Amino acid sequence: MKKFAAILFCFFSVTGYSQSSEKEKLNLDFEQIQNGFPARLEVFGSNNYKIYSDSLQVKSGKYSVVIENTGSGSDYKALAINLPDNYAGKVIRLSGYIKTENVTDGYAGLWMRIDPQAGFDNMNGRGAKGTTGWQRYEITLPLQPEKTKAIVVGGMLVGKGKMWLDQLQVTIDGKALAEAPTYARQLLPAEKDLEFDKGSRVTFLALNQQLTDNLELLGKVWGFLKYHHPAIAKGNYQWDYELFRFLPAYLAARNHEDRDRLLITWIEKYGSLPACTKCSPAPENAILTPDHSWISSTGISAPLQTLLNEVYTHRNQGGNYYIGLHPNVQNPDFTNEKSYEDMPYPDEGFRLLTLYRYWNMIAYFFPNKHLTDKKWDTVLREYIPVFLNAKNELEYELAAVQLIGEINDTHANLWGGGNKISELKGKYYAPFKVEFIEDKIVVTDFYNPELAGHDPLKEGDIITHIRGKAVETIIDSVKSYYPSSNRAAMLRDISEDLLRSSKDTLRVKYLSEGWAKEKDVVLYEADRLNKYHWYKVSKEEKCFKFLDGNIGYITLANISAEDIPEIKKQFKNTKGIIIDIRNYPSAFVPFALGSYFTDQPADFVKFTCGNPDNPGEFTFREGAKITPDKNTYKGKLVVLVNEKSQSQAEYTAMAFRSTKNSLIIGSTTAGADGNVSTIVLPGGLTTMISGIGVYYPDGTETQRVGIVPDVVVRPTIEGIKNGKDEVLQKAVDLIRE
Repeated sequence: MKKFAAILFCFFSVTGYSQSSEKEKLNLDFEQIQNGFPARLEVFGSNNYKIYSDSLQVKSGKYSVVIENTGSGSDYKALAINLPDNYAGKVIRLSGYIKTENVTDGYAGLWMRIDPQAGFDNMNGRGAKGTTGWQRYEITLPLQPEKTKAIVVGGMLVGKGKMWLDQLQVTIDGKALAEAPTYARQLLPAEKDLEFDKGSRVTFLALNQQLTDNLELLGKVWGFLKYHHPAIAKGNYQWDYELFRFLPAYLAARNHEDRDRLLITWIEKYGSLPACTKCSPAPENAILTPDHSWISSTGISAPLQTLLNEVYTHRNQGGNYYIGLHPNVQNPDFTNEKSYEDMPYPDEGFRLLTLYRYWNMIAYFFPNKHLTDKKWDTVLREYIPVFLNAKNELEYELAAVQLIGEINDTHANLWGGGNKISELKGKYYAPFKVEFIEDKIVVTDFYNPELAGHDPLKEGDIITHIRGKAVETIIDSVKSYYPSSNRAAMLRDISEDLLRSSKDTLRVKYLSEGWAKEKDVVLYEADRLNKYHWYKVSKEEKCFKFLDGNIGYITLANISAEDIPEIKKQFKNTKGIIIDIRNYPSAFVPFALGSYFTDQPADFVKFTCGNPDNPGEFTFREGAKITPDKNTYKGKLVVLVNEKSQSQAEYTAMAFRSTKNSLIIGSTTAGADGNVSTIVLPGGLTTMISGIGVYYPDGTETQRVGIVPDVVVRPTIEGIKNGKDEVLQKAVDLIRE
């Protein structure tokens, strides 16, 4: 159920609190009804569910609220209530009554979140299941009022069935909300600065070599100060807006001497540097160390070099307003960054800010910066004209996605705010899925089987041209807009958009049974298709089954924690087990399932983490071990992977690789592992990075490389035509040997 936790944890943006008087209007008992629906609730999740009021089944009062799975699928639905204030106290407790009917494949529970990522609990593993009468449940979280910006509470149903929820209550240190003291956090100067909320008001001159040199240097100095200068780290300055205040004078610099004097004056404006007694160099075991070579190699004056080196020598230690590390995992948390979503096409100053912000985040806190195709130091200069010359919202989005692609990370993409790119691609899709097989784009499946007979193409047909252009030419023209760690992941993502259009027909040339043909393919809007992204999952089927020859098969695409004891019981005497991770696991199973395949503790991973006290430093941290189950499996284990195996799927494959009698077969994975960190950029853009480095225990890297199979097996066009899963068949053959 880990994915549901992740969804809930990311769903709400931090919007802050409303006025204290709002607390009387909270609908925690669901007695307030508006148009037949409980008032003041937010709902989210799958459309397979409905939420409504019930006046018959209640714990108290006139109404309860119901969450009911009304479809054939199994996913989740949740309701949320935003608390009106921040509270001064140590503990917050959410309690409520839950009644259930036939809850399976999941649970019914309460949930509570404290933003920004200060606390979270959704009762995963301890919610109500089956059919139960009214029972009281509660969640307790520690309060951190000085770090809290919002608190959200609610209830949720995961899986099938029906739940009733009633009589929610929130207390602070045992006191009801109406009696609990509120906490008024003192705003920092950075939070009070609103001067450039409507625009940067910066006018740029035509770019030439000297101005480009100056803007490149400014971007590096600006980011260096942001993450090192103690006064900025304390939140005393809105650093985006300090850039806009400085730019007009800087743009007027007549020569390098004038430029450097301006930079020195600017840095000195932020006060003297207190001596740092805790600053220390990177430890000897650091895999990456800070790179400040630009300070001495960019032709800047000796006094400016000296001042920048002094900032580093007496750099900030402890908390930083703009950067932290997420608890436990230690991936970067880019705090207090504004997305300026009300300006979808930012002005020149804000577009330059986008480049500066992203470049420096990567320079100091991306654990895989050393693996990019381009030397990162060169990227800033290259993209200055790209961002400044972006003529409209579409060109700005395209500039952003190209910049994001330069870090060669499949986790990185334009995940939010790319509406103009989406419009360009179009809202219509082919009724069939295509994939790259034997380096050709091949029809592999129909989203809706009933449409297969209406379309001229069929499984195994090879598409050679789209809109009159050769597929190879199209790939070359669009590949820079598909961020990816490796070519396999890039082609996977491109294939999703090749047959997408703003019109409802698309002319294609294709080969079918050796014959060259040309047809118009009818396209459909996404809601007309049972469209899936990387893989097809039938949630109605169990995640495990027996194959011929006494072989067990498990797919992680729809596995749940509840399946694992039954898997271990039923597959105990099989000749071998095949675990299919050509998908994204629906539950986190490396330890619970991995323990079945080892008879001694097994190391399988270690990580690198950054250091906000010394930006650019990354050191190793040991990963967890797989501890053995008391009943170790005796047969063979074969794990299936391909380019659809990404992130958690790759981590899981690493875990299984370390166990006894295991073999990984298939093709190279997506090459993007490690917990992700979110980045917001001006214009309401959102992206992510792999936030920690993931390595095998011997120090072998997995980023970009992926999980390399022990036995390489790829689908063939002939296999697609004949409906064969050749990778699975090879796994069966290996177990039978």
